[in-house]
Amino acid sequence: MKSKDVRKTPGFSYIEEKGVIHKFYNADKAHKHCKQIHGKLEEIRFKMKEFGYAAETSFVLHDIGDEEKENALYQHSEKLAVAFGLICGDCHVVIKLISKMYNREIIVRDRVRFHRFKDGTCSCRDYW
Repeated sequence: MKSKDVRKTPGFSYIEEKGVIHKFYNADKAHKHCKQIHGKLEEIRFKMKEFGYAAETSFVLHDIGDEEKENALYQHSEKLAVAFGLICGDCHVVIKLISKMYNREIIVRDRVRFHRFKDGTCSCRDYW
């Protein structure tokens, strides 16, 4: 694959805030509000643990330690976009919980469909 220069398209997420579209990539640090976004992610991480959330590190396929896997999960573009939305929020489970914790309706598009998160549930009925 390297010899043929085959590359994976990086995952990204969009969020609209006051008519402006913001685009986030996994582990993105390019946004002008990067520090506030990552600070909000830490707050979310802490609150989620209080609600009983434990990161599903089995989804991280890299050969790294569990703590690094958990950190990698918190850098997904969807979470960066949601955190940005909250400073001006295993992404599916996290966004459901965030919608409940912060009493917000959140609409996120993945590669296939739109998801509407409200009151801790998703419009896809967990079919993602």
